[in-house]
Amino acid sequence: MILDKGRQVLETAARSVAALIDDLDEDFEKVVRLIMRTEGRLILTGIGKSGIIARKLAATFASTGTPAFFVHPAEAVHGDLGMIVKGDTVIGMSNSGETEELVRLLELIRRQGANLIAITGNAESTLAKHADAAVCYRIDEEGCPIGLAPMASTTTSLALGDAVAATVMELKGFSSGDFARFHPGGKLGKKLLLVEQVMHRDDARPLVEPDAALSEALIEVSEKRLGMTAVALPQGLGLVTDGDIRRLLQQHGSAALEMKVGDICISNPKSIRPEALAVEALNLMEQHHITSILVIDDRGDYRGVVHLHDLWKTQLM
Repeated sequence: MILDKGRQVLETAARSVAALIDDLDEDFEKVVRLIMRTEGRLILTGIGKSGIIARKLAATFASTGTPAFFVHPAEAVHGDLGMIVKGDTVIGMSNSGETEELVRLLELIRRQGANLIAITGNAESTLAKHADAAVCYRIDEEGCPIGLAPMASTTTSLALGDAVAATVMELKGFSSGDFARFHPGGKLGKKLLLVEQVMHRDDARPLVEPDAALSEALIEVSEKRLGMTAVALPQGLGLVTDGDIRRLLQQHGSAALEMKVGDICISNPKSIRPEALAVEALNLMEQHHITSILVIDDRGDYRGVVHLHDLWKTQLM
């Protein structure tokens, strides 16, 4: 009995969401294009459970590159309407499309010079008919034992809104790097740190010329305290680590200090782009059992160094 009811509710919601796949048409495209053309902000509104879904979608749009916020319909007519201006696009959410507080807003939204998108379960509703663009879904049953509490309808409208947000996100070219900048806090933010945010740059980058003596490289390694130094070879960069220096001293004694760095450095060392995720640098270090990686941009310029200790400090590990 308990499992049967749980499965029934899930199956009902799943059928409603699955039906959206075949139902998507030029109306969905029209909604996406209208959002892409929006010069102002995206404003989501709805009452009750639809309002809760609208709040979630506003957060999704805002965190994926589209400035957005939620306005409560009842509060809009008591002063908050000033938050909507010409150039904005309002997304109204209502399963029936006839929610009184939302319908009252329609004329006011038009008076403000904003665009209107409807997400509703009723294509013949007042909301859908007065919108510049509308995406509609079909709900045969909610899944609620008494057929009154919104269940399948909220799940379906959320999925439809997410589909719009994901499409807009892709069309805008929103990347993982962009996502990282919008999510600097918490565990997610740490995983999305960029290499350029944790690397040693400018004067903190260790670097010696290829004709420098190994003794000079030793000084650079000691001063920069990264366990290595880059070598400015005629073609690209080389690398000398403190481990390389120790091994040469063991083999050749003090005579090793007179060797030219360009003759003994590693050519074409492991490197990473500054816009890569810091966790990618960590993965490279673990794969190759190294503690530092040179940061080189697409033009081949030496931008910095990422050290394992830098990643420890971010708590990526």
